[in-house]
Amino acid sequence: MKVTISRKAHFNAAHRLYRKDWSFEQNDAIFGKCNNPNFHGHNYELIVSVTGAIDPETGYVMDVKFLSDIIKEDVENQFDHKNLNLDVPEFQDLNPTAENIVVVIWNKIRKRIKPEFELEVVLYETPRNFVTYRGE
Repeated sequence: MKVTISRKAHFNAAHRLYRKDWSFEQNDAIFGKCNNPNFHGHNYELIVSVTGAIDPETGYVMDVKFLSDIIKEDVENQFDHKNLNLDVPEFQDLNPTAENIVVVIWNKIRKRIKPEFELEVVLYETPRNFVTYRGE
């Protein structure tokens, strides 16, 4: 019997979508307003879900406090009120699209939880735009 537990979190961050090897015109044509050289920001919402068997001793799949601590340490502390392009090493050479951000977050959390657990991360860039990654 598998159960999924989920934890919500949020962070605020700035970024610019662009490729260093493209001209401003090409970046502007593809990324539009998101290519603003002065950056722009989002209030990101995050849902991290872990699926696994219920431990017969604790009744937990995993202690939600432990999951909360991982999110705080590996996501919120590293991304909140940061410029993703300038302040977060993972995006030094990686365009910080929502798709790339969710994969980076998934990889950070995956390292901290047991391999027998399934992991899903949903990242809302806006209330209507969101991405989901399950490590596939």
